[in-house]
Amino acid sequence: MSNKTHITIAIESIEGASYITISFSYNSEIIECLRQIPTARWYPPKRVWLVAYSKEHLNLVRGVLSKIAHLEDTDQLDAKPKRDLYLREDQKKLLNAFYRYLQGKRYSKSTIRTYVFAIADFLSFYHDTELESLDNRAVELYIENVFIKRRYSVSTQRQFISALKLFTVFKPTTNIDDLALVRPSKSKRLPVVLSQEEVIDLIRSTRNLKHRAIIALLYSCGLRISELINLNLSDFDIDRRQLLIRDSKGRKDRYVSLAESFLPILSNYFSTYRPKRYFVEGMNGSRYSPGSVRQFLRRSSQLARINKVVTPHTLRHSYATHLLEQGVDLRHIQSLLGHARPETTMIYTHVTRKDLMQISSPLDVIVKQLKSAQKEQTNVLLSRNI
Repeated sequence: MSNKTHITIAIESIEGASYITISFSYNSEIIECLRQIPTARWYPPKRVWLVAYSKEHLNLVRGVLSKIAHLEDTDQLDAKPKRDLYLREDQKKLLNAFYRYLQGKRYSKSTIRTYVFAIADFLSFYHDTELESLDNRAVELYIENVFIKRRYSVSTQRQFISALKLFTVFKPTTNIDDLALVRPSKSKRLPVVLSQEEVIDLIRSTRNLKHRAIIALLYSCGLRISELINLNLSDFDIDRRQLLIRDSKGRKDRYVSLAESFLPILSNYFSTYRPKRYFVEGMNGSRYSPGSVRQFLRRSSQLARINKVVTPHTLRHSYATHLLEQGVDLRHIQSLLGHARPETTMIYTHVTRKDLMQISSPLDVIVKQLKSAQKEQTNVLLSRNI
């Protein structure tokens, strides 16, 4: 498509649920792509296409549509949509106390924000019900009427159950039995991984020096996006080729090695942009926006003609998988990634090609056998009659 159609995507609350709204001038090619996205449907009252909101669906919408159209969106799409909450004054005070309780337990700001909002939404649903009247059946009804209706992901439901378990400890006057609360099983999806050639194409296709430095560092050190934007200049030890990741997930510090091939890019970036405090800075020396990283990463993957949904975490997955394919021990990879449990790192054994590539397809075996049985005849090819 030479002149790409403009598509506007946003997040709205419709019929009590959160949706990604997609609006554009009529285009049959775009409509055909939308029909391939799960939960996508036409919504006549607003004359927009709807896709049930989740981070996975948002990445899918962006990945599919960005190849054939110009997307117009904002960084707010990367945040979970906010809903109107109806809370009594005593419920607000309770939530403030729960917030301080979680702070005392030294949970991260992100976890506290997620857990408090989850409980606030739960209490808002039972706006007129006293806390002492809430039991496990009330939790089940809430999930059936809110989570299922809004089509929330399994991971969001697991977060809610985790928050509720803590809340019942904080406020034991409820009739909710935290031992009977069961988290649904995690979805066992394999991570998206780029090939080594795709990583090089991605870096080469990124013309902006700052963006190129960010992509190269994300991949070469296997960083989370939160770790990248919180990096201070003092965390770089160029002489020892080390990078210190401070206060990462689980409040852990760790060291990772700086790639030799990354150092020239780093030197060029420092001398050109001269950051004052953070490795990468936004306006007025503030922290860089995660949404900005995701946006230019999408543009670079389009320029590199990579037909995969590429996010900052895709580079981390690729880093781990490539290390495993090079024969690096799983325990070392766990340490480099900052994983608390080896089971988390084990997922990369399912996507590595090292052992799988040594397994011959039965189709190849059959063709080889036919070739050897018909040496004097024309070469056996699948494109001909065998």
